[in-house]
Order: sequence, then C-alpha cells, then structure tokens
Amino acid sequence: IACENDDSKRISIFCSACQQTIYPYHLLYHKKTHKALTLLGFASPQRKTDNKTLLAQRQKLISKLTKIPKYSETHRQKIDYSFEFLMDNHTPTSYCDLANINNPSTFKEVNNSLIKALAICQDKNSTWQGDMEDRFIVLNNYGNRSDTCFLGLVDGSHGVTAAETVAAELPLLFLDQLAQTDSSYKKSKDEQQILDSFATVIKADYREKEKIFSEKPGNDETDKTNTYEWIHKAYAKSFWRMDRLLRLGRNEVSKVRWSGCSLVTCLVERIPSEETDGTKEEERKHSENTTHSPSARTAKGIAGLLHIANIGNAHAVLCKNGKSHCLSKEHSTSNVSERERILQNGGNISINEPDGLVEGYLRTTRGLGHHGDPVLKRSVIPVPHTISVPIDDTCQFLILASNGLWEVLDYNEVLALTLTTFTRYLRMYESVQQNGTSPYVCQYLMPLTEDNLNDSKAIEDLQNGTEILYSNTDIIFCDKLASYAGQELLKTVSPVGSKPLPQFEEDTKMHPSNCKSQTAGRGRVTAETLYDNAASYVSEQLVKTPLAAGSRDNITILIVLLNGCNKI
Repeated sequence: IACENDDSKRISIFCSACQQTIYPYHLLYHKKTHKALTLLGFASPQRKTDNKTLLAQRQKLISKLTKIPKYSETHRQKIDYSFEFLMDNHTPTSYCDLANINNPSTFKEVNNSLIKALAICQDKNSTWQGDMEDRFIVLNNYGNRSDTCFLGLVDGSHGVTAAETVAAELPLLFLDQLAQTDSSYKKSKDEQQILDSFATVIKADYREKEKIFSEKPGNDETDKTNTYEWIHKAYAKSFWRMDRLLRLGRNEVSKVRWSGCSLVTCLVERIPSEETDGTKEEERKHSENTTHSPSARTAKGIAGLLHIANIGNAHAVLCKNGKSHCLSKEHSTSNVSERERILQNGGNISINEPDGLVEGYLRTTRGLGHHGDPVLKRSVIPVPHTISVPIDDTCQFLILASNGLWEVLDYNEVLALTLTTFTRYLRMYESVQQNGTSPYVCQYLMPLTEDNLNDSKAIEDLQNGTEILYSNTDIIFCDKLASYAGQELLKTVSPVGSKPLPQFEEDTKMHPSNCKSQTAGRGRVTAETLYDNAASYVSEQLVKTPLAAGSRDNITILIVLLNGCNKI
C-alpha cells in the first residue's frame, strides 16, 4: 500500500503541553511560543496575549529582577528575547512536503515469537548534517539462542568512527559477559577469536580494576530481589571495556579530540514455558518472595523480557496499553543530577545553549569514546542506565531512536504519532481488502484523548513494582573510587504540561548476523507482509515528521511491532 502525496499533508502531532494538534512544520514555532510564555510567567501555555499584556508582564518581571541582590544579566536577556519573539507574532509560512522526503525504510526478518515485525528508517538530515553518523544493530538468534535477539542504535558524535566500532564490537563484548554467567549463550569460533585479540588491551591490571562489577553492593536481602542484576552488570562491564577499546583511537582522524557516541541497546528474550508456568516448588518460592521482589509479582504469565541499556541521548520507549513508558534515561546537561555530578567532580558546564555544554563542547554527559581530551573525558563517563521489564500481549511497540527525533518530539508525541500512523495503515489495508477501492479518503487521525497521552497512571503502574523487574544501580568506577549510586526507578517524562525531553548515504554498519534486509514492499500487501509493511510505513513517518518539525541532527528510527499491536 502506497500513500499519495496528499497523505503527508494530513500528518499532525498532538502537543502534550496544550493538547492541540499541530502540523509538523508549525511545531518548532509552537514549542518556542510555549517556552517564551512560560519564561514570562504565564501559567497556561494556551493563553493568548496581546501586545499590551506582554509589555506589562515584561516590565513587571524586570522590576522584580532588578531588586534581587544577585542581578542576572543573562536572565534579563532571556526575558527580552521571549518578549520580542512573542511580539513579532511571526506565524510560520514555510511548508515542508513530507512526501518529497526520500528515505525508504528496510525491514529485518527476526526469528522471535515476541516480535511481529521490525523496521529501520534513517535520514542524515542533509539540511544541517554533512554525514550520517548513526549506526544500528539487529542480531538474530543472539548467542545462538532461539527467540533471543539483540537490538541497538548508536548515535555518533563528531565523527562516525566510534559509532562504527561500537556497532561492530559491543555485541561481542556483551555476549562474552553473558556467556560467563549463562552457558546457554554460545560464541562462535570467529567471535572468540576476535575477543581473544582484545586480550592485549584488557590486561591483568585492567582486569583487577574490573572486580568492582562482581562485588556485591548491597545486603543479601537486596541481592535476592535483583533477579537480573547479573545482566545489568554484564552491560556495565561490556560498556566499560568498549570505552577502553575506543582509547586505541583506531581509524580516528583528529589528533586532538576523537569521536564518541550515545547508545541504546535492547536484549529481547522469551521466557521458556517452564519458567512461565512454574512448578509447585517455584510457586511456593514465589509466594515467599512476593513481599520483597517486584519481579515475583510479574513472573507468571509474562511472555518475555526486555533488557535495556542506554547512555547519552539515544532512547527507548515502550508502548503498553496505549501509554508510553520511557525505558531509558537522559544523560545530558538538561538532567539536574548529571549537572550536579559533573560540577561536584570538578568539571565545568558552559552557559551557552539552553542547558550549557560540558567543558563548552558536548551536551551529553555520558557516552562512549570522546577520548583525546582528558578534561572532557573526566566528566563524560561510560556508565549506562539499565533496566529490565517484562512484556506480554499488552505491549504494542518498542521504539529506539536517536537524538534527531527526541530533540523536537517528546515521548507522548511520538506515541501518538505511532498509534495514528499504524492505525491508518491498518485502515488502508482493510479498505483495500473489503472494497478494492482507494483508501486515501479515510480520515487519517484516530480519536485521541488526554487519557491516552497522560503518563500519570503509567508512572504509578511502573513504580508500584508490577511492571519493573529490575532497574539498575549505576556502577561508577574511577581509578581510586568505585561506588554504586542509589537505585534508579523507571521514569516516564513529559506528562501533560511538562517540558519535552530535549530541552531536557544512508549506509549502515552492523555486526554480521543472519538478518535478511530488503527494501520494504510497496506493492500488493498480503496478510503475511502486513506487519512488515506497517512497520516500514510507521518508521518512515517517524523520520519525516521530525525533519519537517525542524530537527537538526541525524535521525534513525528502529521500531519493533510486538504481539500486542494486533489488538489496536
């Protein structure tokens, strides 16, 4: 099923701040208006103000500001900029025809009973970027295990070298760590040979430092509840080793500051039926541990597990029962805790940009690579945020995306866009099946309510222990100090009225796998190819929309249709 050009003009985004539907090419101006009104002290982002009201409010704020002992000229400038922006009242007139953006998607065949379809779509955003620095990873039968796959998205920064290296080598390092604990993960001879070649870099003294990853940070009672702690430590150790390998500077061009990357990965595994059903002995243990273990309350009836790790500003979002659940954490200067960590450790954050830059150079506060500048590397650490969550037939989509998406859309807006585009594709398919006539006259947007977009209930569901199996404790290691920070709970961001996250050719490099890549079909759609083509269609819209909305970064979308999508 192909969409006509006029179809792209009907794409609109449900703004999570004011609950209005906005065309993508109006979104940048729309959000700037929200920000300017908030800075000038207007409580409601929907409030319409005339020039007289704006002038009075500006004078009131400046009067208060001048009476403060610590007068801030920067704050004064922000007030003036916001006032001038709103006074101009320059409604955007530019129009971006999404249908003219050429970024065909590819779908990957994965042998996993938890996944109906998987598609990737990329665009380098040639208006602002000269090179495509994003890379993705799709590994089928990971570790020679059926119903297990490893997905990843690497968002390169200041060069593609680090992203390419991470996409090729991190899956091997993670597999090596998993295999040391779980013998069901197998390595091939070629993979073992590559790992053996790293031995000259990961020397004995370095392995001594790594003992922190096998030490117990808490008491025995705490360790019992952390069922998947070993996977989270495997993630932490593999990220640690990957960063060490990037210190070699292989294929780096600059002699001063090397490339780096943000990263989000997902290990998808199905729970065997014997674990799901459980024996009487397991049921007895289940009842004993229910008081203490959040995983115990969700063990029965769960189809599979997602083990997520992210570092930097690449993110993963799960759609469950029509609500968005953020499975990653923002590691940038917009994160208050990250700012405090950097400043307390002697780092600096510049005052330029909305939230400043680490050492005046980088917005992300965690990442892999960025070697060559020891001052910068002191603050930008290779410590991932990890979490394990169960999935069942109520889980509909998993979206991994690079910063190019999140800098213009928040999680709720991405969820709404995904639901509307997927629903439209199903309607087109049904129309063709029933009538054999053109489906393009059907209404594009499905009904959306505030309840579908408000995350408050989702936050409660996730934080009461019924959804989270285990959320990691950051393992922060320095030469003289290795410590665990407080345990992190999964959080969803950007509830209604809150600040969106970011204010928080096309060649790809993949680790060799058995995945078969092909251009998504645009001809006749059968029941067998319905979900493959739907995933491709949705991924393309998730790339086109931020391009039209003013994104200035590379955009890569990896969307996974889970079993629950057939209930939409």
